[in-house]
Amino acid sequence: MSDLHQLTISQAHQLLKDRNISSVELTKANLARLAKVEDKVHACVTISEDTALKQAKEADKTISSGKIEPLTGIPALIKDVMCTKGIKTTCSSKVLESFVPPYDATVIDKLKASKTVILGKTNMDEFAMGSSTENSAFFPTRNPWNLDRVPGGSSGGSAAAVATDEAIYALGSDTGGSIRQPAGFCSVVGLKPTYGRVSRFGLVAFANSLDQIGPITKNVADCALVLNVIAGHDPKDSTSAPYPVPDYTKALIPKLNNLRLGIPKEYFVEGMQKEVRASIETAINKLEELGANVDRDASLSLTKYALAVYYILAPSEASANLARYDGVKYGFSYQDTNNMWEAMEKTKQFGFGDEVKRRIMLGTYALSAGYYDAYYLKAQKVRTLIRREFDQAFEKYDALVTPTSPTVPFKLGEKVDDPIQMYLSDVCTLPINIAGLPAISVPAGFADGLPIGMQIIGKPFDEETILHIAFAYEQSTDWHKRKPPI
Repeated sequence: MSDLHQLTISQAHQLLKDRNISSVELTKANLARLAKVEDKVHACVTISEDTALKQAKEADKTISSGKIEPLTGIPALIKDVMCTKGIKTTCSSKVLESFVPPYDATVIDKLKASKTVILGKTNMDEFAMGSSTENSAFFPTRNPWNLDRVPGGSSGGSAAAVATDEAIYALGSDTGGSIRQPAGFCSVVGLKPTYGRVSRFGLVAFANSLDQIGPITKNVADCALVLNVIAGHDPKDSTSAPYPVPDYTKALIPKLNNLRLGIPKEYFVEGMQKEVRASIETAINKLEELGANVDRDASLSLTKYALAVYYILAPSEASANLARYDGVKYGFSYQDTNNMWEAMEKTKQFGFGDEVKRRIMLGTYALSAGYYDAYYLKAQKVRTLIRREFDQAFEKYDALVTPTSPTVPFKLGEKVDDPIQMYLSDVCTLPINIAGLPAISVPAGFADGLPIGMQIIGKPFDEETILHIAFAYEQSTDWHKRKPPI
């Protein structure tokens, strides 16, 4: 059978279950696809071919014994910010260029228990800081729909890999939109679960109170299947929520049955690309046709403060987290110096990229004596107000619908020298991280051949409703079936 790499999880699972293909065949098909397109896209930093084929053989033995789960034998790629035992975890940084973790992150443990196949690790903005995957210390990833454009960030490698069929699915992490924005830019499905729904143990920390792991897939049904596996309480993570995990595939219903949807006007920002606005308005009309009750006058008035709050809180947490990379404990260490202090200074100078250093300095300033109350403490208070405003909105609505990004993918290098413009790329997604809510991006159109994503935001721990809405919309369109010309 040809074109095995184009299969979804559901399709591949059925073929494996019926013994029409083997996991080794499927894995070799994805590795062949990687070899064919990787020179153009640069989605991966590490390809673990030998490990993947070994895991595929083990998966075939499990299947032959009659034990098969939805992810058994399915090849996946992992964002290079999650610890993988025996496989390098670089965070796309020179500081961790040679770091091989001695343990697996909890999500990797769960995937391995399901006998999934790990093909390797995907490129990202260094330490997940960026909106374009141009901040990788190694190379930028390119958007498969137009190789002169960015794939979004920081999970741009994972999103590009799924769009090009290099893997059947991928994992990303989302601190301010880093799953949803690249998913929207690459026309795939990306879900950021509720904070605490998926364990962060083994996720290299950027901003602990905002980070969350989630799936990037070819369609909504696959997204539900991956979430079924990775969600759940983990005693190793003190912020993990001790709530039962439902079967998310049961939420996949093609009609919306009078669900109440709010369209917050503040997310249709000034400067939004007119083609994005038009596509999202068309998508909202489709949701109405499917049975939803839509309120176009919804308002989240505090949204205008979210960007400022995020860029105080996230760098503050990053400055504390990245202090550990001092050249003493592990990772890159600059040794050609006369004393310890100079060694630490040079290690950070040559180990970190410009964006990481910029955020460390921002965060250190915000946390410093004399400025803590004026910046960090005030940002935390506004964060509480933003969360309360979302809570009030969800008393009226079952979910909120917005664009994923105000623009289509921009050109490589276009915003590298303008951090403010780069930060605005996440203006529609980062309020959701501040409030700790779940949200999903689904393909919702194209403008001049470039993808547009629609974001659906849900109540805390109500991933079922946003998957329901996303699935109903997806079934009534064919945006997710289109493939990039590569």
